[in-house]
Amino acid sequence: MSSPDARHVELEAELNAPIEPRREPPLRFSILDYAAETTGPQSALVVTWFHPLMDPRGGQNFLAHLAHLDQIDGRAPWGGAPPAFVSDPDPRPLKERGRLGRQSQRYMRTLMPAPPVSPGTGLTSPGRARFRQETFVGGDHGTGGVRSTREICWRLALVGKTMGELWSRRGLPAVPFLVPISVDLRPKGEPGATFGNVLAFHFARFRPSETADVSSLTAALRRQMTDALRDGQIDANAVAMEFLAYRPLSLMLRDLPGTARRETFSFNCADLMDFPPVLEKLFGRRVVNAYHAPSVLPRPGIGVFFNRYGIRNNLVVSWIEGAVTEDEVTRIVEVVREGMAWTRIR
Repeated sequence: MSSPDARHVELEAELNAPIEPRREPPLRFSILDYAAETTGPQSALVVTWFHPLMDPRGGQNFLAHLAHLDQIDGRAPWGGAPPAFVSDPDPRPLKERGRLGRQSQRYMRTLMPAPPVSPGTGLTSPGRARFRQETFVGGDHGTGGVRSTREICWRLALVGKTMGELWSRRGLPAVPFLVPISVDLRPKGEPGATFGNVLAFHFARFRPSETADVSSLTAALRRQMTDALRDGQIDANAVAMEFLAYRPLSLMLRDLPGTARRETFSFNCADLMDFPPVLEKLFGRRVVNAYHAPSVLPRPGIGVFFNRYGIRNNLVVSWIEGAVTEDEVTRIVEVVREGMAWTRIR
């Protein structure tokens, strides 16, 4: 039986073993047994997939489908029939969807006056993919107890603060940050489709100099999101993603500023929200925690990700060796923990 440290090594090995969908199934399963100091023997179910197959919410749905098949009493995991495996096709005519796709393309070309800069900029020999996962409790509000920390705009602003510090220490150019924020298109409160990326994207933009005041930056990011919804830009981006499904990543990114220089974004940030309570038991075992550890591209080279399981708040930092150091990752974790008013648990 391996130790938790050995488990982490195995998980990082998964991040460094890309799936080639033309030669292998787009989904892998591993079961890792390990000994935890406080709780004794445990097992970790590791699900690794090729990103176009499904988004993280789809991954949770997939586990729920499997759990449903495993249940001997026949209970449906959603209190009724499971959701569809794939979304219904967009009912709008091709001419209208084509117009929206072109609108998104034009928008992508005007996102920033200058290509983004990232910790991975100039990295000629990227190292291994790495990640760190920490679990915390507490802290429903941010600084001063005013702003709820459950919304993505606050969390992005807080992560932006950590990146502003990193940019200052590194002496990186003060080019505005460009960060893609996923928008789940599933009906609110419903599990939605399992397969495919049921996502649109909003592209947040702000300057490193704007990150010191987290509350003000949160308000600005919220206004950006509201404007993008009002102007139909997020819908247009979703239609463009549909046209690009399963296409090469280079084609998907070709209209972004800086893609010619192989730059993508300044950093990644996402919040997967609450892990579904229906999965509190899986294959006859009680689930004690669950988190998502995404792989990031060498450029930007780093991403910060959130999710919640019960009272446990999970923070995952994924990075590429050479883009940032272990000490810099530690600093990011501590700034986020302090800003969220969280207490670390093991």
